[in-house]
Amino acid sequence: MTPEIVISLPFEGRWLARNSPARRVPSHGTDLMGGRYAIDFIGVDHRHRVAERRDWRTLLATEPVERFFAYGRPVLAPADGVVVQVHQGEIDHVARRSQLALVPYALGQAARLRQGVTALAGNHLVIAMRHESAFVALAHLRAGSVRVTVGEKVTAGQRVADCGNSGNSTHPHVHVQVMDGPDASAAQGVPMAFRRFREWSRRADHFQIRESGLPEEGAVVEPLPIIASDMGT
Repeated sequence: MTPEIVISLPFEGRWLARNSPARRVPSHGTDLMGGRYAIDFIGVDHRHRVAERRDWRTLLATEPVERFFAYGRPVLAPADGVVVQVHQGEIDHVARRSQLALVPYALGQAARLRQGVTALAGNHLVIAMRHESAFVALAHLRAGSVRVTVGEKVTAGQRVADCGNSGNSTHPHVHVQVMDGPDASAAQGVPMAFRRFREWSRRADHFQIRESGLPEEGAVVEPLPIIASDMGT
């Protein structure tokens, strides 16, 4: 079995875990695009809400991305390394929570898959990890927000972009995956875990502190300060 790669959560504050590999593998229902162990995170407020309000648009139409707490939040490098791929230029789509609004979106899924990585990942970047033979990708970034360039060295916790809704995304979130190569169209997914975080289970009001692991599906997580001796990647 491939050993898991331990990285830091790529944000501050509280985020909701979706499509967690702790629930199933492949986590997104496919091995394509290096996403076997990928996970999504949606920014929430202190009440664990994903957006500031719900109204008729939530039930019947699309919604402005600015409603969502994740939109525009800083995205941080999950590990020390070198940026080996950057793609910008994709727009941020309107958000879709309504089942009616999701129908035309679902019908376009096959076309996006045929278009390849950029149509699925949207604005994204890939970091070659310094201490591992692995590559970590961050996807669905806000249009124009990527702050790094190919060849640039980054350190864990450095702001590299903002959360957006580009690519194959129904509402603002950050998609994280670790791969065995820099090109998602040819790479295989690699198991990962996250360093030191607080986790609120969806089945309980209290939280637990985890030194390393994967959030359960539907849990809310918040990164905690990393002890210097733990910064191995």
